[in-house]
Amino acid sequence: MAGYSDDLALAHLLADTADKISMGRFRALDLRVESKPDLTPVSDADTAVEQAIRATLARARPRDGVLGEEFGHTQAAAGPGSRRWVIDPIDGTKNFVRGVPIWGTLIALLEGDTPVAGLVSAPALGRRWWGALGHGAYAGKHQHQATRIRVSGIRHLSDASFCFASLNEWANTGRLDAIIDLSLSAWRSRAFGDFYGYMLLAEGALDIMVEPELSLWDVAALIPIITEAGGKITDLSGRPPGDKTPAIATNGPLHETILNALAAPKR
Repeated sequence: MAGYSDDLALAHLLADTADKISMGRFRALDLRVESKPDLTPVSDADTAVEQAIRATLARARPRDGVLGEEFGHTQAAAGPGSRRWVIDPIDGTKNFVRGVPIWGTLIALLEGDTPVAGLVSAPALGRRWWGALGHGAYAGKHQHQATRIRVSGIRHLSDASFCFASLNEWANTGRLDAIIDLSLSAWRSRAFGDFYGYMLLAEGALDIMVEPELSLWDVAALIPIITEAGGKITDLSGRPPGDKTPAIATNGPLHETILNALAAPKR
């Protein structure tokens, strides 16, 4: 199958570069951390990873645009095109700067507004996940040591593992009570933030992952992986998640249950 094979191969090369940089700075005593205007942290590893990815894309895909968390949007060097790479150099920076190994680089390719390929690399966990439309979803140490992944077949909330993030932000939406009710109704509930809950969902290790707001660079790489693994990811209205929207990801059979539970805020 051709399709997006070349793009996935490039994404792996980009991730190789990102992993070397980020692992070289993980738990470094001289790591530099600053606060962005929104008061979220950014480290010298975040900026170095994004700069390296951008440099490679400028050479390998000059007709593609780039959007990154740290340096914004860059138009294609070779003229306007419908393809755009979306990069989160380190998703989970708060974990990264505290020495927690749950963080990763997120790389997505969009055609128009549709994410068609995505890769998540978590080098401190020794694991990657990737997928592209029509190619399936995979996980492993690298592309030559991988297993195809699939979401679970759980159909009832009482049998499901429910994962959530950002209780404070859910409270701001007026849906904290609903999150608590879902947690109490599920077989098991845990809070794996950032990319990790979504990838566990794609592997079938849990069944539901919900988050109150994600930027495009947080969610774009996740979408092809989850959908190619047989899952579903939308906003609260059931539309594809976009920039600054909630993300509701499930194995599919549980999706309407979760959307209905979170439909109306309680003030």
